[in-house]
Amino acid sequence: MTSLLEGAKKLVTKGTDIGARISAMEAAAAAARGRLDDALVDEAAAVSDRAASRLRLSAQHTVVGIAGATGSGKSSTFNALTGLELSAVGVRRPTTSWASACVWGTDGADELLQWLGIPPRHQTTRDSMLDTRREDTALNGVVLLDLPDHDSTELSHHLEVDRLVQLVDMLVWVLDPQKYADAAIHDRYLAPLKTHDEVMVVVLNHIDTVAEDRRDAMVADVRRLLDQDGLHKVPIIPISARHGIGLPELREEIVRRVRAKQATRQRLEADLRGVADRMQEASGSGKTRALSDARVSDLEDAFAEAAGVPTVVDAVERSTRLRAGRATGWPVVAWFSRLKPDPLKRLHLDLGDAAEKFSGRSRTSLPETTPIQRARVDTEVRALADDASAGLGRPWADAVRRASTSRITDLSDRLDSAVGGTDLGVAKMPWWAGAVRAIQWVLIITALLGGAWLAALAVMGYLKVPEPATPDIGPLPLPTLLLLGGVALGVLLALVCRWLVSATAHRKAAAADRRLRAAVHEVADELVVQPVAAELAAYSAVRTHLATTLK
Repeated sequence: MTSLLEGAKKLVTKGTDIGARISAMEAAAAAARGRLDDALVDEAAAVSDRAASRLRLSAQHTVVGIAGATGSGKSSTFNALTGLELSAVGVRRPTTSWASACVWGTDGADELLQWLGIPPRHQTTRDSMLDTRREDTALNGVVLLDLPDHDSTELSHHLEVDRLVQLVDMLVWVLDPQKYADAAIHDRYLAPLKTHDEVMVVVLNHIDTVAEDRRDAMVADVRRLLDQDGLHKVPIIPISARHGIGLPELREEIVRRVRAKQATRQRLEADLRGVADRMQEASGSGKTRALSDARVSDLEDAFAEAAGVPTVVDAVERSTRLRAGRATGWPVVAWFSRLKPDPLKRLHLDLGDAAEKFSGRSRTSLPETTPIQRARVDTEVRALADDASAGLGRPWADAVRRASTSRITDLSDRLDSAVGGTDLGVAKMPWWAGAVRAIQWVLIITALLGGAWLAALAVMGYLKVPEPATPDIGPLPLPTLLLLGGVALGVLLALVCRWLVSATAHRKAAAADRRLRAAVHEVADELVVQPVAAELAAYSAVRTHLATTLK
């Protein structure tokens, strides 16, 4: 960026930062890569690279390219401007097979000519001690190029013209009175350069061959065609390179632009603006969007259903009831609960480290995702992508949709791993369950002591053995009170604990639901939300960088 800023300081920028625009275009091309059409992105990258390269070269020289068709008088115009017979002149066949350069003021021009690809044998210097003509001094800083004929039958000539048209700072198009409406030049060159009207001049050569009373009408017709091409600001200068008609006006137009030191900046800005406009048109005018929280929530709900979260939550609640009921129930009947299978173990969600030993990872036995669940997942993914891409250009909308499904094939395994790896919080029973269990066993032992005491008294009575005195507590003997009290309090405590067990099961189920949904959230974020958000961020970056380029 530093070198670009240094190059920008050499140009007359009128408060604009051409270096920042070039960097913005480069960043926009990088962000659009893989989203917009590859040819358009390649062009944007090439334009930013070409502009950066030109910015680092001489800002004291203006490269003026003279282009035209065979027989238009392009080379004659070049020779007339230079005052030398540098280019061969022909009518019936292309005579300019390579670009020739004439330089006014060579100081700092060597690197520029090398960048233009003009070999030394095709270069001519006009700042010679023997050549002190006033007009040549006025053209100081000009690098004048005679380009090959754009309608040449040689492919290499076409390629050379196309290459140099992209590099020159100012273009002079030479038209012929007989072929000025030729679609070859309008469709291939002029119309595509409608954003470059500030760095172009159209010359209508051989005006001497046109009757004087028809010249204005012909110039008006050329004006009409240029307006159709979108080139409203391009001046038209009728000349005759052979007889010198209009050459002073053409030379003055070139001198004016060279002195203004704006042609290079205007050309770079036109290149950047042209490709930026096309990128903006392809991207669409939709505002940068953020993912809807409601859509993300619906997506996570669909993922949770597909992952079997409701089934697991129900299993957590039933398993907690079973385990806590076994711990706090009346021991006499509580052992029957061991005959019931644990719902979590049936789902392979309560194996601890053993699961990883057997399968290498925590693999569950949850039911397979049903077609209805899968259809809901697909619907929510599509709805999220459609909502996120609303208003975006077709390429970006397609990129968002591709991103939303790019990793969806991993969904089943990732959801299973997420559920299997979640701590459901059912391994430890609540602290009060241990206390209740201890109390229950104390009551059982108390009832057993009372029962044993009563049995001993019954045996002694049967054997006619004198019975020891039995203390009474209230209306009941102590052993009877121990037996009945132990049983009654144990049963009552088990009944009371049912409410506590139910509340605990609900609480653990709710906690498991939150943990499972948090795990599902991570899966949805990784597989869908983040890829879509990355596309939206890229879209936002492209819009921001294009705005910087076009400001």
